[in-house]
Amino acid sequence: MPPHTDYALVTVLEHLGEDPDALNVEWAEFVGDASTLHTFEVTTTDPLDAYFEVQVYDVGTFGHEVHVNGEPLTGFDLPPSDGWQLWMDTITGAMLQQGENTVQIVRDGESDDEFAIGNVVVHWRSESSPER
Repeated sequence: MPPHTDYALVTVLEHLGEDPDALNVEWAEFVGDASTLHTFEVTTTDPLDAYFEVQVYDVGTFGHEVHVNGEPLTGFDLPPSDGWQLWMDTITGAMLQQGENTVQIVRDGESDDEFAIGNVVVHWRSESSPER
């Protein structure tokens, strides 16, 4: 059977930082140093080659982290960029599992950076059809 690919769209719409008025992003809820813990479902028993895409606005410094199932991913997770960017990275240092999984963005508390998160998309593939 050919590999099956799947994904989960996670709508975040949150502003991370110290000052709720630092960014002009009325659509984003101010949440401080960490996004809400968001959940998504993986429908296969053995998810492979997982990666994520994240829309972020106005990231100013390195050091912020993406956590999957409570574990920080390895390497730098959100590179600095003015305005909007769509960043893609492999999920390393954490594992997806069948059923409920979590994703959370954690701001580097030692920086004074203010940024917003739009959506996160988590992708994976499996060698078999998903269990629905």
